[in-house]
Amino acid sequence: MAHGGVGCTESETGYNSVYSRHSRNYVESVSVEISSIMTRLGYGEEIRRWRAEKYRENDRLWNARLRDETVITAGSKAEGLTRAHESDLDVLSVLNGVLCVEAGINLYTIPENIDVFKMDTRVYPGHCRLLQERPANSRLCLINNALCDDGYGDVLLCSSLFLDECSAAAYKLPSVSYHERAGPSMPMSCYDIFHKDRVAALRCLYPSILQKWSARPRYWPPPIIVKKVVSLGAYVTPVGFRQSEYKHIEWRICFNTGEVELVNNLNDTQTKIYVILKMIVKDIMKPKNKEITSYLVKNIILWQAENTPQTEFHERSLLHWLHDGLRELRTAIEIKQLRYYMIPDRNLMAACGLGDAQQHKWVADITEMLGEGPRVILRLPKIRKAIVASPEPMLWFSKKRMAAEMLDLLGMNRRAQCMDQNWVLDDSDCILNAIRIRSKEIYIELAQRMLQEGSSVMSFCYLLNLLK
Repeated sequence: MAHGGVGCTESETGYNSVYSRHSRNYVESVSVEISSIMTRLGYGEEIRRWRAEKYRENDRLWNARLRDETVITAGSKAEGLTRAHESDLDVLSVLNGVLCVEAGINLYTIPENIDVFKMDTRVYPGHCRLLQERPANSRLCLINNALCDDGYGDVLLCSSLFLDECSAAAYKLPSVSYHERAGPSMPMSCYDIFHKDRVAALRCLYPSILQKWSARPRYWPPPIIVKKVVSLGAYVTPVGFRQSEYKHIEWRICFNTGEVELVNNLNDTQTKIYVILKMIVKDIMKPKNKEITSYLVKNIILWQAENTPQTEFHERSLLHWLHDGLRELRTAIEIKQLRYYMIPDRNLMAACGLGDAQQHKWVADITEMLGEGPRVILRLPKIRKAIVASPEPMLWFSKKRMAAEMLDLLGMNRRAQCMDQNWVLDDSDCILNAIRIRSKEIYIELAQRMLQEGSSVMSFCYLLNLLK
């Protein structure tokens, strides 16, 4: 894969293919089997799209009740790539009544009840400062308290003050534990089972960068999806460039909804490669301080998709493109450089905190993984267990787990429908109770089978916690 444009062939990239040490038929047959296992593990296209739709529905239900903000499920949940309890729920909390615009936007097209800030992008690529352009008729206290003077007569919206105000203004629920902020994220958890990362954000109009992105020569995505991504616009979140002296007043430009749309339009093989690469980062490389993140992997996959005909991605080529992704990850670590898919001038590896010793170790580790060929997949505990498991129990557990997950998501949306104006849940709802009863039946069946198969007491206790 080459990040410079389309039409790059394998010979032009200068690397040895996974086929160089193994026959093509062997690699392709293993790829098909891995693809099938990934489907049984819950990463197939049908369940992925079903999950994504249920989270979109949940957003619609909540936003119908909210006034000052709009919630948007982001990350792997919005992409349908993780089960309900598999990873944190990432939520973008977009403040209504505020808009950030780039220079040249006609303010007369923006209603007067909208607070307008001008984006000053003369900072590190992908970041900006927000200068007050036009106050709204009635300004939110949260915004008013986050304003500061830049020392040159202009009024800035300070990202660090804004984040402090958001944390102070957040409604606290007694059943929820609130944790220390991590960058722009405000983490919380419930019963040590449900974990949520909330990030405050503002909408912004940034047509020039989106037009530049849309004009790139590409194989993917198709024009209709390009147009939709452009229409979804951009956001700014309260976090500056790590090495900037003025990071406390800087904001990061992001395209959460557009990126979700892009991932949702990857094909089945591409999404499975994405998930496996994330597993490699999490289970094998195990970064301690987020030097390498799943977001980095996502950008590798997006570049890979843009620069390659879609017909090249099929279940027989899964291992080939997995190795291609690993090579790109190794290169990114080796040269500490990976261009952001939406804004290529921004280096996602800049100021990532990667030390020399860790850098050399990960380069060596990935080189070793590439040398293993198809056997690299056996390093991943989840896939390895699925490979050695007996087919019948594996298929039974897969079906039961999927049914339980579907009921979880149906229950999530039903609870949102059964709350009154004071956010009090109506526990007497017959549909909600039917979902609960069937969920308990499935979890009991799972627990009984797990004990029969010799699973640990800890796994059994985890299921019992879900029944509470």
